[in-house]
Amino acid sequence: MTTHAREGLLSRLVRPRRPPAESVDRLRLEHELAVSRLRLARWQQHADAYERRLGDAERERAHLLSWLAALHPASAVLTPLAGPEHEGTHRLCLIAGGWHLSWHIPPADLALFAHVPFRAESVDAHPVPDAVDQGALIRRHVRLLAMEGAVQAGLAGRAPAS
Repeated sequence: MTTHAREGLLSRLVRPRRPPAESVDRLRLEHELAVSRLRLARWQQHADAYERRLGDAERERAHLLSWLAALHPASAVLTPLAGPEHEGTHRLCLIAGGWHLSWHIPPADLALFAHVPFRAESVDAHPVPDAVDQGALIRRHVRLLAMEGAVQAGLAGRAPAS
């Protein structure tokens, strides 16, 4: 064997073999796919947790509105909303602090409002403030109720509840 042939054989034996480029790409893509699936599972867990929290908040909202309707029995009324996009949804209308207020009640929560009178009349019969105005009205009414409590406590000679 010549020196040149021996060096060629030796260089082939010692030289590291590189895997074909497509197998490296395949391994990289498989790794990226596995990482993406893990990320998807983590985000799905977050989405499920947020969905549970939203459901809890919606149930609590329905219970609080039912309670509010029970506190205002003279003015509370349920009316159906018209249109196919509102299938089964009703509107709770009541007067609190002299203001007309209303909320949409989904069909799943209607059982909580069995104590509220139902009217099949058009919802246009009740003035409805927009959501921003309604929120401001509620905050103003809460402040007035809080001040009233403080004044009554002051007149009775005791410290207002904090």
